[in-house]
Amino acid sequence: MQNSQVNTSLPLNLSSGIAESKSGEFWQLGDIAVRRIGFGTKRLAGAGPDGADLQERAVALLRHAVELGVNHIDTAAFYPSHGGAGQTSFESLDWANEVVRRALAPYPDEFVVATKVGPTRDGLARPDELPALVERDLRALGVDVLELVNLRLHGMKSIAEHFGVLAELQAKGMIRHLGVSNVRVEHLHEAREIAPVVAVQNRYSVGFGRVNDEILGVCGELGIAFVPFFTLTAESREAGGVPESAAVQEVADRHGATPAQIRLAWTLSRGAHVLAIPGTSSRQHLEENLMAADITLSPEDLAVLDAVSG
Repeated sequence: MQNSQVNTSLPLNLSSGIAESKSGEFWQLGDIAVRRIGFGTKRLAGAGPDGADLQERAVALLRHAVELGVNHIDTAAFYPSHGGAGQTSFESLDWANEVVRRALAPYPDEFVVATKVGPTRDGLARPDELPALVERDLRALGVDVLELVNLRLHGMKSIAEHFGVLAELQAKGMIRHLGVSNVRVEHLHEAREIAPVVAVQNRYSVGFGRVNDEILGVCGELGIAFVPFFTLTAESREAGGVPESAAVQEVADRHGATPAQIRLAWTLSRGAHVLAIPGTSSRQHLEENLMAADITLSPEDLAVLDAVSG
């Protein structure tokens, strides 16, 4: 990642074992091989009150994530955010990008910070508003080029005009790679006619968002990363947390694992191109989430989890 701001007072102790890890733990996201479990900044605020102390804890958590080997951070200008159970609307705290910069700039080599544009406090951005949103992310993250920008839209018949603007910004050197979020298969094909797509972000979890099985499969055929959201929260959506599920708990008990770990392990089982970006404000949960990569689900486990409807 190309940096434009330097933070020399807070060095990172990066894991030296990343390159020696087995290849199955990685997927090529644009030009960079990333660990299949990354970190999302949406939940950095947790359920507590906002404040300077909370942001300092978020800085420490992000640094710890990288120390543990994470090299894929998913963020947005409108993160962290939270909402009610089952809701699709959310309240934005708007400080995640600045905290990512404070914690990690100058960014390590072979490192992806993926951001997204589209939602604003006034609704979805118009195409002509997207350049300003990209420029804002460049400033906030302290980089000259954004490694990956996902276009997140909702309820649109065509995404061509919006995606075309981002493709123009890519051609100008402001963006290295493009992705799409909350889209249908036809949107993905529409976007690929304009510029290459390296990632798709849609809702997906055990018994939740399974309408996206089709696009997950298409991404696998095309070599595109499928990076689901709501993997842990599922039907709880914006409220966060991990919903109770008898099937998930049954499998968790067999493995001596947490329900969150089982949801992550199931997600990774859907294909080598499927990545996970669980978010949290907890150091313990961060470490537990990353350990989910070591869980191998049996055919019996998968049958139990695949049978969950939602």
